[in-house]
Amino acid sequence: MIIKSVSLETVCGITSKLPENIHPEVAFAGKSNVGKSSLINALMNRKSLARTSSQPGKTQTINYYNINDAIYFVDLPGYGYAQANERVKAQWGKMIEDYLHRSKQLKAVFLLIDIRHAPSENDRIMYAWIRKMGFEPIIIATKLDKINRSQIQKQIKLIRTTLEADKETVIIPFSATTKQGRDDIYEVIEAII
Repeated sequence: MIIKSVSLETVCGITSKLPENIHPEVAFAGKSNVGKSSLINALMNRKSLARTSSQPGKTQTINYYNINDAIYFVDLPGYGYAQANERVKAQWGKMIEDYLHRSKQLKAVFLLIDIRHAPSENDRIMYAWIRKMGFEPIIIATKLDKINRSQIQKQIKLIRTTLEADKETVIIPFSATTKQGRDDIYEVIEAII
């Protein structure tokens, strides 16, 4: 996938109406500190269009990135951020639910899981919920550069088992630092569009 043009086209807050896009959309969901912005920047070949932060929970809106005027990368608010109060968490959950339920152009949902740890309860809930909404989540196991090569298969098996994902569920190990896994993600996206 060759990235020619990228722009942050639409930002939807809690009260915003979702845009009526004509291009296909792929959404990225994940816990607050899982590396979602870093992944999106790596996929877009940009350093900081998607804002990364040392403080988790920064993405509090649904951000639509127009890629090559052909597809949208949709960055969903991070979930499970401990410092956010319950009302804010509920609002983020409602935004994500509305998006998954209402977007007419949504073709795939990527669920990001930190490869170093077993998926959390929030990850398991999100995985089950995405499936309930009619999508088969594609798992991106982030922070690949933080574990030894010898641990990769063991950690992928742990993710698959904890999520109770079947053998067909795609799990792509990824590192924002080395870009390992990026081409595999591009292949999945190209197959969608």
